[in-house]
Amino acid sequence: MTKQLDAVLARIDADIDNSVGRLFDFLRIQSISTDPAYAKHCRAAAEFVAKDLTSLGFDATIRPTGGHPIVVAKSAEGSGPRVLFYGHYDVQPVDPLVLWETPPFEPRLSQTPDGRKCIVARGACDDKGQIMTFIEACRAYKTVTGKLPLPITLMIEGEEECGSAHLFGFVKDNAAELKQDLALICDTSMWDPATPMVTTSIRGLVYEQVNVTCADRDLHSGLFGGGAQNPIRVLSKVLNAMWDDNGRVTIPHFYDGVKELPESVKADLKSLNLTPEDFLGPVGLKVPAGEKDRMLIEQISTRPTAEINGIMGGYTGEGAKTVIPGKAMAKVSFRLVDDQDPEKIRTEFHKFVRARLPADCTVEFGNFGSAPAFSLSFDRPELGKALGALKDEWGKKAIPVGEGGSIPIVSDFKRILGMDTIMVGFALDDDRVHSPNEKFDMTSFHKGTRSWARILDAMSA
Repeated sequence: MTKQLDAVLARIDADIDNSVGRLFDFLRIQSISTDPAYAKHCRAAAEFVAKDLTSLGFDATIRPTGGHPIVVAKSAEGSGPRVLFYGHYDVQPVDPLVLWETPPFEPRLSQTPDGRKCIVARGACDDKGQIMTFIEACRAYKTVTGKLPLPITLMIEGEEECGSAHLFGFVKDNAAELKQDLALICDTSMWDPATPMVTTSIRGLVYEQVNVTCADRDLHSGLFGGGAQNPIRVLSKVLNAMWDDNGRVTIPHFYDGVKELPESVKADLKSLNLTPEDFLGPVGLKVPAGEKDRMLIEQISTRPTAEINGIMGGYTGEGAKTVIPGKAMAKVSFRLVDDQDPEKIRTEFHKFVRARLPADCTVEFGNFGSAPAFSLSFDRPELGKALGALKDEWGKKAIPVGEGGSIPIVSDFKRILGMDTIMVGFALDDDRVHSPNEKFDMTSFHKGTRSWARILDAMSA
């Protein structure tokens, strides 16, 4: 810990009302990226961010894209690793508006049923409130010490909520400018209101469509039943063969590149005590369906998966129609971890299906996308510093946890810029992200800002 940290933390505490006021100004901007009617509001949000960062001494510019602009702000002050902070100023649509207790772009302070003070508005948590925890930490450092603790570049985009269509090209075209030693993201969550965490891995994705054709038309089941191949039966049999009785995926080479977690990390995950009752109970389930020799938290975050997302064929309308369909279709997705190769998984899946087709059937495949997984080395020094800083702020051990979903930009940072990412967020499960009455706990905002001050201080030391 450097000598000035106590003064920086004290400044954050003393200025918290003004910090909330600045966040409220940001939240009033209706930056809904998916609706062209709000394009000028998205531009206004970019201008807000650029102006605020310029006031802190950043060289901030608004860069055009084929869609909404991206803000890039740079400062060479400080010492230590050069970091790139990524976030987004755009927000989700507010529909259904009738379910909002107050207008979504008129931020207000409220209380949760258990008495926690919170900020309510669209974007309060995702991602304006989280962005501002980082910016407010920079502001406190600048006020107290006259400079930032590290060389910092910020890239704040405006299309995350509608697919980041222009971000990949922007990063690729500006790779030399954006490449730093490390990326930071504040768009993730805490384990619970008292337990901070660092997201150390995110799963990749392969998403395939399988079309099986047997006869050249739908057939009368009374005339052809028992003699003609049924593609629904064929496809169901193929898909069912993808798992063994222990929940392990049977596709050859599927687990190539999958690593074991360090025992210390497994112990941390076990200490979180995620039970089927807590996780599956609220959705009406009881028994985990993944690999039986793995903890539930491993199944949903750090292990690869195969899932059938949809299946269709034959007659699906009202009433009865006795046919044997000519075609059947399924959509199948794979969540990948560690060093699994998306193209290899895709190729092995195709071979797996073809090897199980009867002679009278043909198959065609379609791909909806693929992306590699990302995992941060547990011995990366900055990870240890972030975990230690979070523990100092929250008074409780911070846990490294894998994210079950996919965040494509993190993979892009690794693939295009050769840059690892540390993801620290302060969202909570009850923040109603993407829903009416979205909120961000005041404790998350206040202690989140203090957390970033500690993390930047630790990295600069």
